[in-house]
Amino acid sequence: MTSLGENEMAQTRELRLPALEIVQGPTRTFYSFAVDGKLLQQFTTVSRIQRSNGNVLVGYQRPEVLSHIAEIRSYVESTNPLLPNAIVIAFDQRVRFLAADVESSDCSRLGTLVIPVVEGEADERKPGLIVDGQQRVAAIREARIMSFPICATAFITADEREQREQFILVNSTKPLPKGLIYELLPSTEMKLPTLLQRRRFPAQLLERLNSEEGSPLRGKIRTPTTPTGVAQDNSILKMLENSLSDGVLYRYRDSASGQNDVETMLQVLKAFWGAASATFPAAWGLPPARSRLMHGAGIISMGFLMDAISDRHRATGMPTEVQFRADLEPLRDVCRWTEGYWDFGPGAQRKWNEVQNTPKDIQMLANYLMVQYKARVWSRPQAEATCTTER
Repeated sequence: MTSLGENEMAQTRELRLPALEIVQGPTRTFYSFAVDGKLLQQFTTVSRIQRSNGNVLVGYQRPEVLSHIAEIRSYVESTNPLLPNAIVIAFDQRVRFLAADVESSDCSRLGTLVIPVVEGEADERKPGLIVDGQQRVAAIREARIMSFPICATAFITADEREQREQFILVNSTKPLPKGLIYELLPSTEMKLPTLLQRRRFPAQLLERLNSEEGSPLRGKIRTPTTPTGVAQDNSILKMLENSLSDGVLYRYRDSASGQNDVETMLQVLKAFWGAASATFPAAWGLPPARSRLMHGAGIISMGFLMDAISDRHRATGMPTEVQFRADLEPLRDVCRWTEGYWDFGPGAQRKWNEVQNTPKDIQMLANYLMVQYKARVWSRPQAEATCTTER
């Protein structure tokens, strides 16, 4: 049973919960316990993902989904509900575990989890952050019932980075918005599942493209903290992954040491997409439904074109924005980003907005751009192309 002990400090008490301490690996420790879900709001809060004034990522939780909460609440208020899955809580170091003087095993021991509860404490000062289970907690909080005991698993840390890492690991196999996971990746350092590990570095590039002054993509990539963006984060990530594995960005990777020339990569990306915005101003910055340039098919296909242009200029170094624009300019009249029909060959005309974000359509659009580029630009002297744009 839960017992409350009075603390010497005014307006403060201690919540004492029987718990099992479990050790995983050489240093990892967590705690399993039961608690009345109605009490959770007294010592836990939810850290929702947002950006500070300095554009620093703070928090890590998704906004509550009201319809889902309503469904859980209705179930909790039913005749015989059962919620066996444990919620996950990250406690700060004010919470402590007192081991009981009883027999224990090599990996676990019984005891009491001591949680300080301050009356009227602001949410940001509470000792617990809900890493997983926020909607269940919200449903129980709002349910018209006296109490509802639930299972909880907790770990104690003073490091918000560890809280984010646990949030990613707990939720990476669940139906969670991928954009939230991708936006959190740059602020983590731990070993991740293969897919997330592969996307961590592209996510770092995406974050800087979406936030830095001078980036043509600043604020234009849709993420949980930039909901007004127009280009989907997943499309940008795919474009970056392609170039990192077999394109211009690959040149600036050192797979042996793991070191990457991030600044040069960003210089290339900013130059190319700056040239794209200047070459196709009518299509730039529009929602994907109004512009296939900002659509997944356009973003990924243009990434292949960025690699091809960079390869053409390889002998003279990294292309400048002027050189990128000179090589894109001859394609202006054959691109149908916002109106007209794409001429993909005999019997293969497509209305501008019929190109979809599928592997087949992306390949078709990429091939079209490459054929047009080689026919109109590749054979031209580089100096001639550059002068044409500068005039």
